Amino acid sequence: MDHVTIWRWVQRYAPVLNQRIRREMRRPNRSWRVDETYVKVAGSWAYLYRAVDSAGETIEFMLSPKRDLIAAKLFLRLALSGGAPRPRVITVDGHPAYPRAIAELKASGVLGRHCRCRTAPYLNNVIEQDHRFIKKRITASLGFRSAEGASRTIEGYEAMHAIRKGQIRWVPKGDAIAQRQFIHGIFGIAA
Repeated sequence: MDHVTIWRWVQRYAPVLNQRIRREMRRPNRSWRVDETYVKVAGSWAYLYRAVDSAGETIEFMLSPKRDLIAAKLFLRLALSGGAPRPRVITVDGHPAYPRAIAELKASGVLGRHCRCRTAPYLNNVIEQDHRFIKKRITASLGFRSAEGASRTIEGYEAMHAIRKGQIRWVPKGDAIAQRQFIHGIFGIAA
């Protein structure tokens, strides 16, 4: 099979997979870890913002060309709009945009007033370790030629990573047969 065929399938079905698994994911806890990592897109660096809870459950992700206050606010709004419970604490690294973004979201009422922003790099080890799996897939794919293609492909990587982590209700971690049956079920494929 040609690699372009696989790429076209990923571009078509990765966003659909990500959308459909969202209904079946377990709810994350209220202690969030937020961080970003670098990804090469069309020869320049982009930032992959990611949020996980303290147990490593994926909350949200977003690809952005910039790493600034606007991108941080946009990402936090996206994470809060996904149906996850409002966080009681958000742990971030030393990036100065996060405390400002959290303060502005608290002032506007999007984020609860009692939510704490905690700057503790060692408490972010959960998300730093979670970055490894996504970065490994990105490295194996030999890079991206466009931001849209990168975003769609990363949606597929994140969706499959959530399934493998056991983040889907009724699908245990490490049970490859149940994971395959779950994917067949959400796409209506008879196995």
